[in-house]
Amino acid sequence: MPTSEVNQAGHELQMRELPRDGMREFFVTRARASAAGLTLAAEHLDRNLAASVVAAECFDGSDPTGGRALLRRPGMPVTWVRGETSGDGLGGVHLHAIADRHVRPLELDGRMVGALVDGPHAAECLLAGIHTADVHAPRPEQARDTFERIERALALAGMDFSHVVRTWLFLDDILSWYADFNRVRTTFFTERGVFDGLVPASTGIGGANLAGAAMVAGVYAVRATSPEVQVEALPSPLQCPALRYGSSFSRAVEVSMPDVRRVLVSGTASIDPDGVTAHVGDVYAQTARTCDVIEAILESRDMSWEDVTRATAYVRFPQDVGVFERYRTAAGIPPLPIIVAHNVICRDDLLFELEVDAVRTSPGQA
Repeated sequence: MPTSEVNQAGHELQMRELPRDGMREFFVTRARASAAGLTLAAEHLDRNLAASVVAAECFDGSDPTGGRALLRRPGMPVTWVRGETSGDGLGGVHLHAIADRHVRPLELDGRMVGALVDGPHAAECLLAGIHTADVHAPRPEQARDTFERIERALALAGMDFSHVVRTWLFLDDILSWYADFNRVRTTFFTERGVFDGLVPASTGIGGANLAGAAMVAGVYAVRATSPEVQVEALPSPLQCPALRYGSSFSRAVEVSMPDVRRVLVSGTASIDPDGVTAHVGDVYAQTARTCDVIEAILESRDMSWEDVTRATAYVRFPQDVGVFERYRTAAGIPPLPIIVAHNVICRDDLLFELEVDAVRTSPGQA
């Protein structure tokens, strides 16, 4: 998939355009950018490509004032995440935008939380920045309320949790309550029958937010309007299912439509086939293991690193900001539209985590 680069105030904006049936889809990444950088990228999409942002992520710990202004910006659902530190190559923004197709904004309790795209073969819902209103409640209660708010937002799009394909879950002070969070998620999924259908792909990572909530979430959901649409969980050739050790997510999910095919790989770290952390203390080896796992998933679906449209790497320590780039160069992996963020991973011995979205158009698309 061709990548174009637009220079804005000295910063490269990586943009990939995906032609689809009756619409265009854009994936934009701007590494080392702040909330202001996200605004500039959104304005570029609107002014030059007539494209509407349907979801955005901003990893920026340096500019809370700009972040608050960003969250108030009309028409842009945003997940803003504060890393442990910023600068020195860390942070950035991802945007997902649509042109030539109606985009319906979704508003919950007076706040923009998502967008619905009535595509040619499916309704696609993207939610961003979902969190509880009661930030003083115990963390497990906040997590439960966040899942219920996701459910309410999905209902605005005519969907429920059975349509959820992918989640992004950013937990403040993750190591102090990750076990409690997993219990809340598993209970909620059990009550909603999620385990009877598709268990979504997911990233669960440390990260604070401007609201001061225990958790902030993003979601991608799909409701098929054509019998040709297929959604299925994918196994990882090199890892056991996360469900085996108590985490309720799939390693990856594939969404196949007549005009496009997506493979959404969950947050992936250096975990061996028995569910145990591999290469403890060696960040480079953990990075290599992580990339081997992701590459095996992509290859199992006839995809490669060339098909990646969005990638986020998380490092436990800021001095490891360059570890992925060193490994990528040594391994011959092509440059990716990637952000590197300094966020705590769900185990204290995990030093690196990577998530990717890969997209390939179907035959006949330009």
